[in-house]
Amino acid sequence: MYQNKESKEVVFPELSYSIVGCAFEVYNELGSGFPEKYYQKALAIELKTKQIIFTEQVYFPLEFKSELVGKNYFDFLIDDKIVVELKRGNHFSKSHFDQLLRYLKVSNKKLGLLINFTSEGVQVKRILNLY
Repeated sequence: MYQNKESKEVVFPELSYSIVGCAFEVYNELGSGFPEKYYQKALAIELKTKQIIFTEQVYFPLEFKSELVGKNYFDFLIDDKIVVELKRGNHFSKSHFDQLLRYLKVSNKKLGLLINFTSEGVQVKRILNLY
């Protein structure tokens, strides 16, 4: 579910590596222990510095038979290609993966990055949309 074993190519490699590099730059300067919203603000500054096109707190509705049934807000949509969801804690949970998968499904984007700022560094998971 999380990795497409049939595909030999990496989806958006240069852009995703740049995003991850920005996350490490944020961690290297701020360190651990801050609320998620501070990491989000810092990452936005770093993305601007690196001239990476992004939108913050992107709204995507969930509709059923043309009626709104849910609202989704992504932390970042990078270059209209990659959904980025930030977390803070010492591990990923199943709900983090499920959340990003929902975002990929509703937005019809191919790739999501789950970035976790932990007490020991940055953890990153690449999630492919297989829907």
